[in-house]
Amino acid sequence: MRITISGPPGSGTTTAAYLLSEKTGLPVFSAGEEFRKMAKERGVSLAEFTREAEMDPSIDKDLDRRMVEIARKEENAILEGRLVGVLTHREGIDAFRVYLTAPVEVRASRIARREGKRGGGDKEKVYREMVERENSEKKRYKEFYNIDVEDMRVYDIVIDTEKNPPEKVVDLILAGIREKKKWTPDLTVTERNATDSGHQLGG
Repeated sequence: MRITISGPPGSGTTTAAYLLSEKTGLPVFSAGEEFRKMAKERGVSLAEFTREAEMDPSIDKDLDRRMVEIARKEENAILEGRLVGVLTHREGIDAFRVYLTAPVEVRASRIARREGKRGGGDKEKVYREMVERENSEKKRYKEFYNIDVEDMRVYDIVIDTEKNPPEKVVDLILAGIREKKKWTPDLTVTERNATDSGHQLGG
């Protein structure tokens, strides 16, 4: 079972992906982690590589290509990334596709709180930068891929994470999978593995 989880920054895709992994035992392949790996391969810092990516479209295209390759190879996995749902759909790769969303104000608050732990956290600044970046990305995705990021038709389920906390998000994803894919994860094995690693899953 392939599961893709997409959504804008601050929507909770990473949290949902790793919580879902705990519940199902499926490995997570994150576009963010793959991006960090690419920076390491080039011998540059993450901040420097991020600046390069803003100027060089080939970096994003390489990242997207890598995520599609991973999706082809991994039949049982969770793939987390902004475009991974759309790209796997275009490539005819079977998956249960999830999109997480929340109002921009909510997402900005989440990111500001997260950055506040690292000495940042100006909510108004985060909000302005987020709106600017998302408008830029919307144009870029349309230009490079002819993708409308607001088109939800490729997704099997769209979840508002303002109204649903992470545990509920995962429950909704699993319910959607059972309904549409007729697949039930082996939670017994997952619970044993989680206990062995020092984590205890809820019922």
